[in-house]
Amino acid sequence: MLRPDEREALVAAALAARERAYAPYSHYHVGAALLLADGTLVTGANVENAVYPLGICAERVAVAKAVSEGRREFRALAVASETGVAPCGACRQTLREFAEHLPILLVDAQGRVVREVDLADLLPYSFSAADLPST
Repeated sequence: MLRPDEREALVAAALAARERAYAPYSHYHVGAALLLADGTLVTGANVENAVYPLGICAERVAVAKAVSEGRREFRALAVASETGVAPCGACRQTLREFAEHLPILLVDAQGRVVREVDLADLLPYSFSAADLPST
């Protein structure tokens, strides 16, 4: 459960990250903020590329930043976009690698939390390491 101050900081960090998005093609700016187990916030912004498939979503940027620093315990995520959309399928699966039941705040451009969901509800019957055959 997020404390009110954690929730506020998470939303503010996602909105600030959204301002740093590089989206010259879609003009759709997204920011993400991950709350780690120790209370640290890690942010990400979407980064587009002229070769469209090479772009990366804000959520995966945040995950990659955290993991590259040895951080793998996530408590919550906020995603800020124009209307408060949910993470795409690739982001959902990436997040699932680290947290099956991750609270996700979907935030619009005005900073309103339009929906709070659990990752398991966004990705039911998910695939994980437990589904791989043991070697």
